[in-house]
Amino acid sequence: MYLSTSRAADASADAPAPKGPLRAVPGTVFALGLVSLVTDVSAEMVTAVLPLYLMAGLGMSPLAFGALDGLHQGATALLRLAGGRISDRTRRHKLVAGTGYALSAACKAALLAVTTPWSVAAVLAADRTGKGLRTAPRDALISFAVPPGMQGRAFGVHRALDTAGALLGPLAAFGVLWVAVDGYAAVFTVSCCVAVLGVVMLALFVREAPAPAAPRACAPPPVRSLLRIAGLRRLCLTAAVLGLFTVGDAFLYLLLQRRLDLSAAYFPLLPVGTAAVFLLAAVPVGRLADRVGRGRVFLGGHAALLGACLLLLAPLPAGALVVVGVPALLGLFYAATDGVLMAAAGPLLPAGLRTTGLAVLQTAQALARFGGSVLFGAAWTVWGPGAALAGAAGGLLLSLSAVAVLGGRRAGGPS
Repeated sequence: MYLSTSRAADASADAPAPKGPLRAVPGTVFALGLVSLVTDVSAEMVTAVLPLYLMAGLGMSPLAFGALDGLHQGATALLRLAGGRISDRTRRHKLVAGTGYALSAACKAALLAVTTPWSVAAVLAADRTGKGLRTAPRDALISFAVPPGMQGRAFGVHRALDTAGALLGPLAAFGVLWVAVDGYAAVFTVSCCVAVLGVVMLALFVREAPAPAAPRACAPPPVRSLLRIAGLRRLCLTAAVLGLFTVGDAFLYLLLQRRLDLSAAYFPLLPVGTAAVFLLAAVPVGRLADRVGRGRVFLGGHAALLGACLLLLAPLPAGALVVVGVPALLGLFYAATDGVLMAAAGPLLPAGLRTTGLAVLQTAQALARFGGSVLFGAAWTVWGPGAALAGAAGGLLLSLSAVAVLGGRRAGGPS
């Protein structure tokens, strides 16, 4: 596969992994997973109500929402690089990650004070800035905690715990909207309190093991020189090409809500199915990626996303197949791509550059998804949602085909 790292890197392991997914990872990974679980409850409470809050409540157009969704993805891009560089230079990964978590918690409180679409957009951009600061240092802490052959398993355990929060967040938002008179404000208030709890948990329970020190003569080089590392440039290019045609889940939920004619109160339940499948699949898919190759699994995840798009496009009645199939395929997409991509990159990067290298990869993907969200929103505005989704599905199919063909040629044949 074009995306795959060398077979040696994918198969390497310092020692046989013990049985049982949670027993096979150290406490650092589990503690970070719990922090992510609590933080994701907070984040997904907001995310679950955001599309309707902005488009139905504040009157934002599809084009503007596409730009905002792209900003939501792309605002983290440069901050990921900054967080990575600061972490590698100071070797204070926990401190940098904690700063990002604290900034996101403050933004949940700020949502209570803003009432216009673009003031909300500014707060969300600041929230994503916090996510950009914390993501690469957090993933580096996970990568340092396990040997190369267990990267997929460790990231799978972390993403499973993270996704448990993504499962609980929409349910919490649904419960708050069901009982609260001023529903959106109540959702933002509860979300802020939960986010603060996540910051406290990080400070109290996550212990940072010192990363292997790089020789003084090998100080972190400029970001551009990271792309000379074998395999990393290939990962960045593939993630960017596929990210350009990745339809954001907010758009898919809006399309599904239209297809099902759901009321606003039930809209937060749509991400629950996705999170449930992600939760169940994250660890098995991570272990599968360690065995058969992380590139294959990553591409398979995008094939699942393509299936979700085609299911929404198919002239089928709004029955169980659509209701269950779209969230389930979207959950498989996240399980096969989120942690798997980081697991593929980790063994390629030396310890002194790992956080920066992961940030470079995340930035390439985030910028591509930013562009894709803007294009999708523009296509929705000009040609309608069906044509926009058909164009994205066609682009994703062509990209997957091109990546697979190039991968086969590079490997000397199909892999």
